[in-house]
Amino acid sequence: MFTQDFSDLDAAVSSWKKLAEALGKTRTDSGKRVTGPLHKAQWTGISATYGFDAMEATESKLGTAQLDAQLITTVLDTLQTKMEAAQRRLRNAVADAEAAGHTVRDDGWVEPKQALDPTYRNDPDYAGLQQQANTGLGGFRARIDEAVTDAETASYQAAELLHQIDPFDLDKRYGGANAQEDAARVAEFAGIDQKDIPDGKDPKQAAKWWAGLGEDDQRLYLAAFPDQLGTVDGLPATTRDHANRTVLDMKLNDYALREGELGYHDRSSYRSLSALKDRLDKTDTAPAHKQLYLLGFSTEKDGRAIVAVGNPDTARHTAVQVPGTSNQLDNVGSQIDRAEKLQSAGATWAGGGRKDVSVISWLDYNAPEANFDPSDPELNLGIATKGRAEDGAEGLRDFTHGLRAAHEGERSHLTVLAHSYGSTTAGAADAGGRGLDADDMVVVGSPGLTVDRADQLHIDPEHLWVGAAPDDMVSNLTPDFALGADPKQSDFGAQRMYVDTGGHSGYWDDGSQSLENQGRIIAGKTPKDGGPG
Repeated sequence: MFTQDFSDLDAAVSSWKKLAEALGKTRTDSGKRVTGPLHKAQWTGISATYGFDAMEATESKLGTAQLDAQLITTVLDTLQTKMEAAQRRLRNAVADAEAAGHTVRDDGWVEPKQALDPTYRNDPDYAGLQQQANTGLGGFRARIDEAVTDAETASYQAAELLHQIDPFDLDKRYGGANAQEDAARVAEFAGIDQKDIPDGKDPKQAAKWWAGLGEDDQRLYLAAFPDQLGTVDGLPATTRDHANRTVLDMKLNDYALREGELGYHDRSSYRSLSALKDRLDKTDTAPAHKQLYLLGFSTEKDGRAIVAVGNPDTARHTAVQVPGTSNQLDNVGSQIDRAEKLQSAGATWAGGGRKDVSVISWLDYNAPEANFDPSDPELNLGIATKGRAEDGAEGLRDFTHGLRAAHEGERSHLTVLAHSYGSTTAGAADAGGRGLDADDMVVVGSPGLTVDRADQLHIDPEHLWVGAAPDDMVSNLTPDFALGADPKQSDFGAQRMYVDTGGHSGYWDDGSQSLENQGRIIAGKTPKDGGPG
C-alpha cells in the first residue's frame, strides 16, 4: 500500500464515466430522434401501442444502465480518493516515526529505538530511559494501523457495493427502483447525506446549496434521492424536472408490475400518470419554449401536478396559473392546454417572443369539488370555506419564492393568474406571510380572495386585475358569502380587466379579448379596455 500505484483505478473511473455519458446520450437521442418524432406524428393503432411500449422499455433499460455506470464510476472514484488519503496518512506516519529514530518494517511494525547500548541493560536507569525515548512509539503504531485499516475498510466496502449493484439491471426494464436503492448506498459511501437536502422552506438557501455542489455530487443526489429533490423550491427547473421524471418512471413501472392487483385509486392514478408521461414525451422534440418541465406531482387523494410550459428559470416573463374547483391529476392535460394558450398570448406582447415567456400550471393543493347537494352539507364544505385555500397558501408562497431564487439573470416579471377557487387560494397566499412576491395578479371568476380589501394583500392594488363575465354564476353569486368581499366591486380597490367571454370557464377562448388581456398582463403590459366588463 505504501508504494501502490492507483493509475489503473483512475483509468477505470475514466472508462466507466465515458460509458455512462454514452448511455445517457443514446437514451436522449432515442427520445429526440425516434420516440419524440413518432409522438409528434401522432402514430396510433395497435402497432403504435406495441411500438411505443418497446421503445419506452429500451429507453428505460438505457436509463438504468446509465445510472448503474454512474454508480460504478462513483464507487471507484470514491475508493481511489479514500485509498490515496489512507496512503498519504501512512506515508506521513512512517516518515514521522523514522524521523524520530524508529525503524519501520515492511509489514508496518514500528520497532522501538534503543536509548542506550544494550550492554547497559542492567543499569537501574535503563528501563526509564528506554521508555522515555519511545514515548511516541504507541502513537506511530496506531497511526499506521489506522491508515491500513481505513484502506482495507474502503476496499471491502467498495467491493460490497459493486457486488450489490445488480448487473441484471442492465437488461431489465424495471431496474430503476433497485438502482435508486443502490444509489442511496453509494451516496452514503461517498459521504452524501440525505439530511443535507433543504426542505424548501427557504428557497434562497436551497438554491445556494445546490449551486455549491459539484456536478458529480449533484448527479449522485439526483440518482439517490429524486423523490425528495423534485419537491424542493429554489432548485433549478431542469433539476426538478429530471428528478420528477425519474420518480414518474419508477411509479409507472411499479404500477405495471402490479397491474392485476391495483385498487380503484391506483388504477386511476396509473391512467393519469400514463397520460401525463405521454404528454411530456410528446414535447421532448418540441422547440425549447414549448418543452414541458415537471416541477412536481403526487397521487395523494385526487392527485396533484405542477407543469411548466417553457423554462421559468430563463424566461423574462413567468406566469403561475392556479386552477380552481374540480381540478385534479386526471385532467392535468386540460390545464397544460390552458397554460400553452396563456404562453402564446403573453408571447404576442412580450417583445422577445415565446422563448421569453413561461407559464406554469400549479395544481399543488387539494382543490375542492364543485358538487352542490343540499342534502349533504359536508360535501359542499370544501368550496364554501377558506380551509383548502389556507391549506394550500404556504405551498404557493414557497413555490413563487422558489421561482425567484432559481431564476437566472435579472429579476423576471412574475404574474400569478387564478381562476375560481384558485383565486381564493392565491388570495390567501398573498395575504399571509411574505406574500407571493408577484408583480401582477389576475383573478377571473373569483368567489373571493379571503380579504375585504385589496390593500390587505401584498400585491400593489394597481396591479391586481379582476375579470368577471356577466353570466359567471360563481363571481356573481358567491362573493361576500364566506370567501371574502367581492373583488370586482369598486370599493374593493382592485382594477377591472375587460372580458368579452361568457360563463365561468370561457376566459381562455381562442381569439377572445379575455385571453388577449391576460397575455398583455403576463408580458407586463396594461390590458386593453374594450368597454364595461
